[in-house]
Amino acid sequence: MKKAMKSTMVVAVLATIIFTILYRTTENSVMLSLAITGGTISYHFVIRYVVAGIFSSVMQNRADLSKTWYQQRTWEEKLYKKLHVKKWKSKMPTYEPENFDLRIHTPEEIAGAMCQAELSHEVIVIFSFLPLLTVPAFGAFWVFLITSVLSAMMDLSFAIMQRYNRPRIMKLCKRRKKN
Repeated sequence: MKKAMKSTMVVAVLATIIFTILYRTTENSVMLSLAITGGTISYHFVIRYVVAGIFSSVMQNRADLSKTWYQQRTWEEKLYKKLHVKKWKSKMPTYEPENFDLRIHTPEEIAGAMCQAELSHEVIVIFSFLPLLTVPAFGAFWVFLITSVLSAMMDLSFAIMQRYNRPRIMKLCKRRKKN
C-alpha cells in the first residue's frame, strides 16, 4: 500500500511537470487538460502526505482518549449500521498496518494511532475541496467538484472506519486497567 501510494504520487507529480512543459511549448489544449489532471491527482496525494506527516510529528500516535471529539455519539452506531461499516471495513487498505497490530502495540497505543488517523482523514476531507479555488483560473467546475467529492468520500470512509473500531479497542483498554 505504502509503495503504491508513493509511486502514484511521484508519477502524478512528474506527469504534471511534463504536461505543463509540453503545454507551455506547444500551447496544445490537450496538454493543458493533462497537466490539470496530473496536478489535481498530485494535489490529492501530496496533501495526504503533508497532513499525515504533520499529525504524525505532532501527535506521534498519542491522543487524550477522554476528549469529547473522540467519544462516539449516540447517533453514530445507527449510522454505521445503515452504512454497513462492519461489512466493508475489513476490505479497506491500511497505510501502516503495524500501527494497529496488537502483537506490537498496547490497546492504548492503537487507540492513539486511531485518533491520529481519524483526525488526519477529517482534515483531508476539508482540504479535498481546495481545488475548487482553481475553477476561476481553469474552469471545469464539475470536474473539480466531482474529484473533490470523491476524494472527500474516500477519506471520510477512513475516518468512519476509525470511529467505528475505536469503541472496540477502548473495551480492551478498560479490560487491561481492571487487570
